[in-house]
Parts: sequence; structure tokens; C-alpha cells
Amino acid sequence: MEGIVNIFNYLKEKFPEDVLELNTESRDNWFSINAGKLREISEFLKSDAELSFNYLIAVLGVDEVERIASVYILYRLKDSQQIIMKVFLEKDNPKIDTVSDIWSAAEWHEREMFDLLGIEFEGHPDLRRILLPTDWEGYPLLKDYKEPDVYETQEGFLKVITKRNDPMREKDS
Repeated sequence: MEGIVNIFNYLKEKFPEDVLELNTESRDNWFSINAGKLREISEFLKSDAELSFNYLIAVLGVDEVERIASVYILYRLKDSQQIIMKVFLEKDNPKIDTVSDIWSAAEWHEREMFDLLGIEFEGHPDLRRILLPTDWEGYPLLKDYKEPDVYETQEGFLKVITKRNDPMREKDS
């Protein structure tokens, strides 16, 4: 089965209440699903003979101000078909089931999203920080994140001055 529209319609027949939206307006077409059905739909995407999305390229996270999107880029090796699936989460409590046992590549991607956006992947075998120190406070990819002026390790071996100009703001004249 080819094409995001055909795949979306096929999934919508199988999961009418949980396959939510198809977006073909953006450069990379995507569809969204109900967060509570992520595991079931993911297992179907991988195991169904018509779909067979056996390769996970990435799990990404996006802070959309009002909500957080967990984005799954899936690939089918036999014909190079790629799809993008989004799951929208509450910003104040971003929790979702892990898919690391369905696609093993998700294990590190989910850890990165936990570390940088605070998404908790329930059932993950080793959910801990992967890029930042274990005592780091906050999640740097959230749009409301405030970078500390100074970071010092618990042992005091390293002190980093983090205050710097914000490249996203206009320079003072």
C-alpha cells in the first residue's frame, strides 16, 4: 500500500475513533492518532501485511506552545515508503507509552525526548537523561525554558557560565 492518503484511510477503517487527522498541507504529510492507542496502532503498522513499517527512522518531539507533539517517522524497507505519525500530548503532563519494544531504535530517541522535552515514555526500560547531567533542571527544548546563568556539578569540579546572547532575539542597539 502506497501513499499517505491510502495508508491513512486504511488505518481509519481499522481504528475509526483513534486515527484522527490527516495533514497534506505541509511539506511533509503526516497523520495524528490518539495517544492512548499508540502501542496498538504501532504494532499494527509494523505487523500488518499491507503496511509492514518495519523500520523506525526517528522519534522527535516538538513544543507547539499549547501542546507537545511526539513525532514518529516510519519506513518500509521493501519499497522505501515513509510516513510520519504524530501524537499530541498535554504540555503540563506529557506521558505516553514506549514503543522501544516494537522498534528498538526508539529506545535512545525516547531518552532524548525525555531529556530535552520532559516526555515520559511509560514502560521504557531505561528512561534517564542521555545528553544532560543527571542533576540538570528543566527541559531545554521547551519554549518556556529559562537557561540558568551558571551550572555547577554537584561535586563542584565543573562550573559553566551559561549566560550568553540569545540568537533568537534582536541585538541591542
